[in-house]
Amino acid sequence: MLPAAEIGKAPAAPCCPESGNERKDVEEKNDINIAALFGNEQVSEDTDNGDLTSYVSAFIEKEVGNDLKSLKKLDKLIEQMTENKMQLEEQVLTISSEIPKRIQSALKNAEESKQFLNQFLEQETHLFSSINSHLLTAQPWMEDLGAMINQIEEIERHLAYLKWISQIEELSDNIQQYLMTNNVPEAASTLVSMVELDIKLQESSCAHLLAFTRATVKFWHKILKDKLTSDFEEVLAQLHWPFITPPQSQTVGLSRPAGAPEIYSNLETLFCQLLKLQTSDELLTEPKQLPEKYCLPASPSVILPIQIMLTPLQKRFRYHFRGNRQTNVISKPEWYLAQVLMWIGNHTQFLDEKIQPILDKVGPSVNARLEFSRGLMMLVLEKLAADIPCLLYDDNLFCHLVDEVLLFERELHSLYGYPSTFANCMHILSEDTCFQRWLTVERKFALQKMDSMLSSEAAWISQYKDITDVDEMKVPDCAETFMTLLLVITDRYKNLPTASRKLQFLELQKDLVDDFRIRLTQVMKEETRASLGFRYCAILNAVNYISTVLADWADNVFFLQLQQAALEVFAENNTLSKLQLGQLASMESSVFDDMINLLERLKHDMLTRQVDHVFREVKDAAKLYKKERLFQNIEEEGKLPNSF
Repeated sequence: MLPAAEIGKAPAAPCCPESGNERKDVEEKNDINIAALFGNEQVSEDTDNGDLTSYVSAFIEKEVGNDLKSLKKLDKLIEQMTENKMQLEEQVLTISSEIPKRIQSALKNAEESKQFLNQFLEQETHLFSSINSHLLTAQPWMEDLGAMINQIEEIERHLAYLKWISQIEELSDNIQQYLMTNNVPEAASTLVSMVELDIKLQESSCAHLLAFTRATVKFWHKILKDKLTSDFEEVLAQLHWPFITPPQSQTVGLSRPAGAPEIYSNLETLFCQLLKLQTSDELLTEPKQLPEKYCLPASPSVILPIQIMLTPLQKRFRYHFRGNRQTNVISKPEWYLAQVLMWIGNHTQFLDEKIQPILDKVGPSVNARLEFSRGLMMLVLEKLAADIPCLLYDDNLFCHLVDEVLLFERELHSLYGYPSTFANCMHILSEDTCFQRWLTVERKFALQKMDSMLSSEAAWISQYKDITDVDEMKVPDCAETFMTLLLVITDRYKNLPTASRKLQFLELQKDLVDDFRIRLTQVMKEETRASLGFRYCAILNAVNYISTVLADWADNVFFLQLQQAALEVFAENNTLSKLQLGQLASMESSVFDDMINLLERLKHDMLTRQVDHVFREVKDAAKLYKKERLFQNIEEEGKLPNSF
């Protein structure tokens, strides 16, 4: 490589000598070509900076290098550089000539745009002025037109208002005419149309119109209801309603009295006409409701004709079981409960055979017997709600009331098919104060029963000891009585309306099982020295029996439902781990698992003690056997030893 200081000088031993002029021409051509290669601007900048020499050196080094024979390429390089220079000059000239034209065109376009914008601004100013002028001119017209529109709308509202009044008055006149001609069915149908108008108007803000409509409906409803009720009661009186005696001793009602076809025809006619008043009656009459604390399920009102049929029975009930009557004894709830069951039984056949066909013809899916039972049930619920606060602090009376109510509920559901989804006595017993008292009393009497069963002389004796097929598990009387007690408690609370209440009773049962286990453990410890004794074995059998029965109960549908309810409660309260929740959800565990595990542990401990005891006895006997001299005894006594 040539040093930078020697660039541009002839080599020390040139291949062909060159004159000084030739070298000068070569240097000029090189400058031109370099300028063409790097650009005039760059070369000038580099020249200004004193770096032209380094650029030339780099270019020569790249194109020629150390090979002096490469100097032959210079002519070709000069030609290329010259061509590049000419092209660059042409581009510069072209650009220099086009830019002014473009600038001139852009300026022309901008000027034209400015003129258009000025024209638009002038037009906008003119239009704005015209519009303002037009608005000022039209403002009085707009005000007059707005006032006229308001008047029209007001007139339309008045017209619509008058149309509603006209419709109501027309219906009212029609009802009056029908009643004057004794056409009660048409009057009732017209009242239904008026009630429909009343319902449509409920969203209106016209308070006076609403009040007028409601007052008109109420007026005609009362007249029609009073008339139909009077006629209906006369027909019922001809049938000797209500039936106080049992069906088998009734001489009328289900029998065929004189003029029976006409009576039953009138009964059906009046019943259907009263059904037409059902909607207006619900609209005008506020149903009696017990306080919200009893959480009664929502239900429609009892149909109007059944209400009328219930009226004499309601009067009898209130007469006998309220106030200072001798039949109103707080310690005798069975009196009014039995009376209600008797009334339902006395009227069931008549309702099924005479009233239900009428309802089936009319169309609504209403069960006459259930409507009748529902009306009487409300009397019972009102009576219970009034009596229970007076019994809360008397355990015996309260327990007696609960027993009678549960018996009443069982008969009502089993004999008369009263659905558990309807309002019933269990809703009253589920009220918080009453329910907590019920739990307390239930626990108290259960513990007393446990004390008596464990202190009984026959506590550890099986009831079926003489029957081998029945007594395979050798269950002592106390264990069987205890499980019967738990079963009875289950029957008492299984019809409670809410799962949360059932779960509270389930906790009571688990507490009782745990208490009984502790008592068995205490008795077992007293019998530890005689682990093969009769009582110790009876305790073991009791533990095994209780554990087995609880395991069977775990698969019962009722307890599986409680398990699902418990799972939902635990999930809401985050009281269990994810593993425990998963086990409950997959049915790997049950609601009795904790109790079963404790009983199985007690059972294992007792069996271990028995095994240890037997092992010790065998071991002690073996020690004595080792000391006996077998052959010596045979020779001396001529007999086998006792060990054989």
